[in-house]
Amino acid sequence: MDTADDFKEDRKLTKWENEPSISDLKQNLDDAAQDNDAHLLLVDKWLENLSMTGAAKPIEVEGNSSVGPKVIRRQAEWRYSSLAEPFLSTPDIFNVHPITAGDRKRAKQNELVLNNQFNTKINKVAFIDTFVRDAVDIGTVIVKVGWDTEETEVTEEVPIYQFTPEPTGQLAEKYAKLVELKQTNLEGYLDYSTPGLDQALDIFVQQGIAVIPHQIDTKTITQIKETKNQPTVNIPDIHNLIIDPSCDGDTDKANFIGEKFKSSLSELRKDGKYTNLDSINVEAASPLANPDYEENADISTFNFIDNPRKQFVVYEYWGTWDIHNTGIVEPIVAAWVNDTMIRMEVNPFPDKKPPFVCAVYMPVRRSVFGEPDGALIEENQQIIGAVTRGMIDLLGKSASGQTGMRKDLLDITNQRKYKRGDDYEFNANVDPRQGIYPHVYPEIPQSAYNMITLQNADAESLSGVKAFSTGITGQSLGNVATGVRSAMDAASKRETGILRRLAYGVVQVGRKFISMNAEWLSDEEVIRITDKEFVNIRRDDLPGNFDLRLSISTAEEDNKKAEELAFMLQTMGNNMDPELSKMILSDIARLRKMPDMAQKIEDYNPQPNPFQQKKMELEIKLLEAQIAKESALAAKHGADAEASGARGFKDGTQGELNLSKAGTEGAKSRHLSSDADRKDLDYLEEESGVGHARELQKIDAKAKNEMATKAVEAMLDRDKPKETQPKQ
Repeated sequence: MDTADDFKEDRKLTKWENEPSISDLKQNLDDAAQDNDAHLLLVDKWLENLSMTGAAKPIEVEGNSSVGPKVIRRQAEWRYSSLAEPFLSTPDIFNVHPITAGDRKRAKQNELVLNNQFNTKINKVAFIDTFVRDAVDIGTVIVKVGWDTEETEVTEEVPIYQFTPEPTGQLAEKYAKLVELKQTNLEGYLDYSTPGLDQALDIFVQQGIAVIPHQIDTKTITQIKETKNQPTVNIPDIHNLIIDPSCDGDTDKANFIGEKFKSSLSELRKDGKYTNLDSINVEAASPLANPDYEENADISTFNFIDNPRKQFVVYEYWGTWDIHNTGIVEPIVAAWVNDTMIRMEVNPFPDKKPPFVCAVYMPVRRSVFGEPDGALIEENQQIIGAVTRGMIDLLGKSASGQTGMRKDLLDITNQRKYKRGDDYEFNANVDPRQGIYPHVYPEIPQSAYNMITLQNADAESLSGVKAFSTGITGQSLGNVATGVRSAMDAASKRETGILRRLAYGVVQVGRKFISMNAEWLSDEEVIRITDKEFVNIRRDDLPGNFDLRLSISTAEEDNKKAEELAFMLQTMGNNMDPELSKMILSDIARLRKMPDMAQKIEDYNPQPNPFQQKKMELEIKLLEAQIAKESALAAKHGADAEASGARGFKDGTQGELNLSKAGTEGAKSRHLSSDADRKDLDYLEEESGVGHARELQKIDAKAKNEMATKAVEAMLDRDKPKETQPKQ
């Protein structure tokens, strides 16, 4: 008969010496839940104030108003868009900057991959909206990252090729160009790609032999294809999370984080990480049987009938444990349903940390959780609600629209005429102006309006959210420009600080993405960036451990950087090196969200003008000829000087003669040099068309002179007096 210890050993999922039990892990979560519950009570209170439900809803008294102005909700609606827009106004949510020049290529590749994953693999709009709304509503947003992989079995018919060497060697050059094209422009290579050509190129790269593929047969193969391999993000309900309260406000120092989530047998089997699924009591683990699990109110009572889809609550524990009895804890993950352990392994994430990222709206000292604006303006909402209800009761309890009449003003007959709207007769002893009283709404005291205005202004100053009509002004600081500017600066700085804290949370999500990409992206996974650009990403080019500075890309920030680069380009002018100009122009195009133009600028190589190139070649030849001539002349003069020195002069007359000859020879040399320069210049002008242009100018000038002369002669002939005709 098996003992309890033998049964426990059989149920172990690992070979660890000290595998934690469900009771051990549950004890951690239960102890921490008591501290977390104190904050969850505040969260429930903030949510009730936001929606004016529960305890925040005014008590209904018969005959009295129960309206409740949603001041907190009004402030939150203004905050949602202002915080979400910086994330959604640009297609590139991440800017990855290298710390060193060696990281530039990897930083650019990581930026392309991250932005592509957020734009195509993740519903970015829904994620950012939920992220911002959780932060604004309850002051804390927690994001859970993960990795989703799906594979499917595919059966297909593939050709079988036989390869024969190409004897002439002409195919090798073509294959070399195709290999280069495959590495630089994958899309262009795909126009030529066939299974036979791919195999032939592999042989060419490995063996250096150009072969010709010939299809000889086909075969049917079954292979596993990866249909999904991407990171995931999820924002769980904070009520279903339990965070180690001893982390002193830093989730990175938390020893454990627990989560409760719904799943089904079908989903767990499809995931592939869970075992012992047949031992789960689905009925006992349903959400209704777990009161600690916070369910969405819209589906709190819904569940499937069939067993594979029937949902139940799974407890997951991300933390540390001394699994080898060495006194040193290691990161682990465990999951269980009721009393059935279904997962137990070492933390699979590359950073060995729980896959949770926390961001706060307003930080609370030494606490993981933050506070929303609702915690500050709760009393303002209550006062505004009370005054508003009083004003409505004042108007609602009046008899406005009713008419009072003295009993002795009209008799029965005339009273009927009065009600029908006919002319009537009244008693002479009663003035109808005093006998008929029309009721109207009473005037609301000005103090009520002042109270509401005061509370709205106080709520705006506490939250920093501008109202729809007037907004935050500086009148409280003085009706001057300085006061207005101070108030607006305070509001903008407040919002900037909130955005910076939320952006830090998104940046941490990006860092976890980088580490997971380095570990789980396929070695040759191709990430499509634009319609014409493919970037071949290798796993060793995506390390998550080198220094990177991630920042949130906003339209305003990108526009500012583009303007600074444009000013730099304008300042340098036309003297800038073309390569440096290309670098700046490509960065400007990338900041303007024109990646195709940036790529074209980087790949552009201007072709030289043939005429200018020929002219430069001739000028270089002319300079070389002049240098050679001057060198030869210098060598000749040196040789003459040495000969003269060796012979000596017989007398002074001979010396003078030699000097005279030297001067004559120098003049002749200069004349020949000038004549050679003139001929070279004539040749250059003839080749460049300058001489021909001069001849045309001479002919044109001569023609103009002749035309002017003829015009003058014609004018003179016209001005001569006409000769009279001789008389007959």
